[in-house]
Amino acid sequence: MKIARLTFNPFQENTYVLWDETGEAVVVDAGNYTPKETEALRGFIEEKGLRPVLAVNTHGHVDHMLGVERVKELYGVPFALHPDDGFLIESAAVHGAMYGFRVEAVPTVERSLADGDEVVFGNTRLRVIHTPGHTPGHVCLYLPQEKVLLTGDTLFRESIGRTDLPGGDYGWIMKSIIDRILPLGEEVTIYPGHGGESTLGHEMLYNPFITEVMEGDVRPE
Repeated sequence: MKIARLTFNPFQENTYVLWDETGEAVVVDAGNYTPKETEALRGFIEEKGLRPVLAVNTHGHVDHMLGVERVKELYGVPFALHPDDGFLIESAAVHGAMYGFRVEAVPTVERSLADGDEVVFGNTRLRVIHTPGHTPGHVCLYLPQEKVLLTGDTLFRESIGRTDLPGGDYGWIMKSIIDRILPLGEEVTIYPGHGGESTLGHEMLYNPFITEVMEGDVRPE
């Protein structure tokens, strides 16, 4: 599997294109906002000769879904999201206006994601891991064979996602990280929703939110 990161919109959100040797692809967290950004995404997909089959989101925050409708229009693909984040998509226009975004079209969700589901494209199968905390319906996408994890806004390099937004919960995000993510192994490479890549091994050593729990042997409630 190959991964490309394109960073879009004023929030510097990471949109990922994943594909394999078949040429089938998925677009994760399409945050392209301006026509120039949409053209950059379209041009990359055309340059690589890819055939998108799905738009999938790790969660429903507006900076991660600004380009979903454009992707659906361009490629005729369905949109997948965990149902617990449906309320965020439904209120995207309101939330977008709070941050200066104009959301003209709210995408319809055709596929509901659940923990343990698979996102399939070509010969590749990504495992859906439900990681609530940043949002109630947040998911990570994991490829065990290549030890690659798309963490969305649950886990960043040396930080974690905000929990002070609607539906956020600090206890839940830490429980998701400690119980659902770290057991995958320190060699796993993470691709977050903002910022650069890291490994779980690095985060175990240098992420202050994680080390506080691990060194204090305190389990999140």
